[in-house]
Amino acid sequence: MKNLIFFTALVFALSAGLFAQAGGNADAKKLKNPAAANAQSIQAGQVIFQKSCAVCHGPMGQGDGTIVESLKPEATKPANLADGKWDHGSTDGEIFVTIRDGIGPKFEMKGQKGKLADQEMWNLVNYVRSLGPKGK
Repeated sequence: MKNLIFFTALVFALSAGLFAQAGGNADAKKLKNPAAANAQSIQAGQVIFQKSCAVCHGPMGQGDGTIVESLKPEATKPANLADGKWDHGSTDGEIFVTIRDGIGPKFEMKGQKGKLADQEMWNLVNYVRSLGPKGK
């Protein structure tokens, strides 16, 4: 009986983790962005982006950073953040959690928890949103 309970819990945890990675993270959807998407926040996010993210995502977030040429063919390519397509969730909370926790299962995009403060990550959310199509 203990094995059945353990197995059921394990399957549930793994499936919840995979679901979250695919952009269906219900807990992340509930997170509200405490940083107003104003010019100050977007500019602060841009500074962080250029320092921490552009090497992979490119200076304009189009997935064309300098690291792309050195990636192995089987490696996951950095996302184009300017196309308006959100593979890991489209809410501010989901984008925040993606930045904070990284993207599994191989975590080629490492999480920024412990490297960036929450406020910095929320500013990044606002900046990344500013890269995409207007009116979304």
